[in-house]
Amino acid sequence: MAELHIIGQIVGASGFPQSSLFCKWGIHTGGAWRLLSGLKEGQTQVDLPQTGDMAYWSHPIDLHYTTKGLQGWPKLHLQVWHQDSFGRCQLYGYGYCHVPSSPGQHTVRCATWRPLGSWQEQLAQMFVGGGPQLRSPDLIYSGADRYRLQTEAMGTVELELGIIMRHFDKHGVEC
Repeated sequence: MAELHIIGQIVGASGFPQSSLFCKWGIHTGGAWRLLSGLKEGQTQVDLPQTGDMAYWSHPIDLHYTTKGLQGWPKLHLQVWHQDSFGRCQLYGYGYCHVPSSPGQHTVRCATWRPLGSWQEQLAQMFVGGGPQLRSPDLIYSGADRYRLQTEAMGTVELELGIIMRHFDKHGVEC
């Protein structure tokens, strides 16, 4: 079987309205993919930058997959959260990106967005915090019903990913 190693890190995020950010992440694959080692999901620490707007996490990612086919290539899905001084957490953005399909070192920038909600929810969000969230996180990476959402663009998450592919040539895929 063909093997895929994903080794890298979630570097950090920038362009969000406030600092004190952390990231929940996960990886989604199709049915032909099997995880041999590594964690399919995780969470970074909260970073409160002293200067600039870039929150640095340097959170490691180390995954090893085997596959029988290319269908369902891995996708990383991200949720960026803000933690205020009282320890309350508020969703700041959803995003997803495909894992690069060529071997080597890659810098990936993942744009994020969040649902807007009604004007009443937006007003409540300004004074109380919180805000609308997706009922099913599957909507992050499957575009089925996402087109009906009203959203606003948020910041960007930066990832550095090293891709190692093995035995793909035996299955008709040139690297």
